[in-house]
Amino acid sequence: MNNGSLLLVDDDRHVLDSMSDWLREQGYEVAEASGRADAIRQVDNRTFDLVLADVRLQDGDGFDVLAHCRKNHPETTVILLTGYGTVETGVEAIRAGAFDLLTKPLIDEELLMSINRALSQRQVIEENRKLKEQLDLRFGMENIVGHDHRMLKIYDMIDSIANTKATVLITGESGTGKSLIARAIHRRSSRRENAFVEIACGALPEALLESELFGHVAGAFTGAVGEKMGKFLQADRGTIFLDEIGTASPSMQVKLLRVLQDFEFEQVGGTKTFHVDSRVVLATNEELSRAVAEGRFRQDLFYRVNVINIELPSLRERISDIPLLAQHFLASVCEESGRNVEGFTDDALSALRRYQWPGNVRELQNVVERAVLLGKGSMITVADLPSQLSSGAPVVVQPSSGVSLKNALDAPERQIILDALQSNNWNRNATAELLGINRTTLYKKMKKLGLQDPRQSMTFVQQ
Repeated sequence: MNNGSLLLVDDDRHVLDSMSDWLREQGYEVAEASGRADAIRQVDNRTFDLVLADVRLQDGDGFDVLAHCRKNHPETTVILLTGYGTVETGVEAIRAGAFDLLTKPLIDEELLMSINRALSQRQVIEENRKLKEQLDLRFGMENIVGHDHRMLKIYDMIDSIANTKATVLITGESGTGKSLIARAIHRRSSRRENAFVEIACGALPEALLESELFGHVAGAFTGAVGEKMGKFLQADRGTIFLDEIGTASPSMQVKLLRVLQDFEFEQVGGTKTFHVDSRVVLATNEELSRAVAEGRFRQDLFYRVNVINIELPSLRERISDIPLLAQHFLASVCEESGRNVEGFTDDALSALRRYQWPGNVRELQNVVERAVLLGKGSMITVADLPSQLSSGAPVVVQPSSGVSLKNALDAPERQIILDALQSNNWNRNATAELLGINRTTLYKKMKKLGLQDPRQSMTFVQQ
């Protein structure tokens, strides 16, 4: 019977022999060390479940053995033994990382109880570690649903590059799930225990973005009453995800280039240089090579960020995944809302497949959520879907003879936006989210296409 492997450390040969024999009788595999140096040599050469070390040794003390184990073999549990136990020594031992401090002469039952508790805790920790490894292999992918061959290639690429430090550029239309891919890369890497920090570059003005990324010192600008840690420092030894990188200003591009080259920077208003070890993942829905050609994006920065490119397909390019994604979102909404909806009718699924999904996966998620919350039956039907889907006709561009391309494109775009506005009762925030565009872009398109909230017009007439 082997209840566990122990290393017993004591410079008293009589104590060492008698304790070793007794512990072997209890079913433990026991190795012996006569001092600090011998103990350190043995723990470096093989793995022990538990080390029992006397505090006072001729060539050092048990605290040295404890410190070595904590630094080099943190999976090994250490119990310290002493003939001169005090409260202060006990507190010091626990703070130093010992599982327990036992006072000589040892009581058999007390020693066995301490050993068994230590080994039981070690077993729980090991089981949790293995479980966490299994979860980490799945996590990050579990929210990325799809069996399309394009997605399968992306899964393989994530596995291949997750544990490297190479910069990753994720491209694809808005709403395709770039943030999920970035999180999957982080969770499947050795950096998973450290921070994943996300920032949307397009959502902040340049001055505020610089402070968010690099931090600032007190007095750097009006309102900077204290020092602020930036996102890059927060992501040290972790991953930083810079979304909408194509919106960065020329001066911000220069600062980002330096960080990506040297991983060093100064806070706004500061002179101290900070060095970080951050994995950088970036995303954009813009074609950066065209931005480079037009002079809006630095060529050297483009080469720096485009080390590994993961291009996400649009939802209309992977129609076969639509039923799978719809069912995934259905289950999620039902769980959160307490609704009991079983699935989609065949006609509803056909409508979902025909639609072109300008807002991609994000739009599909919103459509399914709306259908679950507003639907009355146990199945989602075509009638539960927004008008742009329930019409039964796919949204396609078919310019007729003599019609300019601009006018041909404006018509379906206007109808898509109008349908989205009406389905959201002209709530612009909700409509922008549904379409997968920012609110400013929606305002500009409404103005260009002559779309105005009819309630505002009625108010004007009544006045």
